[in-house]
Amino acid sequence: MKLLMATRASAGIGYLPHTLPILKRYAKKWGADFKILDDSYGVVFWRYMWFHKFLDKYARIIHIDADTIITKSCPNLFEVVPYDTIGLVFEDKGSRAKERRGRIAHIQQVWGDVNWKTGYFNAGMFVVSRPHKEIFVKRNGKVWGQDFKVFGAEQTHYGYHITEQGHKVLDLGYKFNHMSMFSERWNGSPSRFDSHIIHYAGGAHFPGKDQRSRIRLIMDDVKKLYGQIK
Repeated sequence: MKLLMATRASAGIGYLPHTLPILKRYAKKWGADFKILDDSYGVVFWRYMWFHKFLDKYARIIHIDADTIITKSCPNLFEVVPYDTIGLVFEDKGSRAKERRGRIAHIQQVWGDVNWKTGYFNAGMFVVSRPHKEIFVKRNGKVWGQDFKVFGAEQTHYGYHITEQGHKVLDLGYKFNHMSMFSERWNGSPSRFDSHIIHYAGGAHFPGKDQRSRIRLIMDDVKKLYGQIK
């Protein structure tokens, strides 16, 4: 069974020399090829569309954004997520619940009701297999938000297709995609260092960030977790 780990990365981003070696290390450890979806794959938000083609060659794909650190506690995601199930982490929780569920309602007002009420996933980390390839397609020749600006368009687009097509999903929990929202008080203020995957999405407003830039925070965390990356 051919496996792939893919990440999106445009040239010149300062944290890439610090995060990509870790992603490559885990791809090799888990027996997967490693592919960087760079600028040649088009607009960054829609590079996942290539998975429709990739899933003809690969039986399973893990996507992990390049602004992440996989920590030493992370189990093999191909073993954690069953083949017939999409592994992901829902973010319509806590302080983000109302806004994210507003996105769920909006797309159904335009594209039609598919009984999607909750379960809005973050595309920074997910696991799919060949039976899921049809979620990575346009709808009537368009992607969600093509005719009007909406935030999180790609996540909403794929989430709609996942629900409409009736795929099984597994919410892996925040430890597999620990964004700063999950370090907030509503979630008990857990440390990012106790999670399997740390995701520095948005402003990465983790406790203790202080005045550090997102790139500096990533660099400091890589050093804390792994020392000097070679």
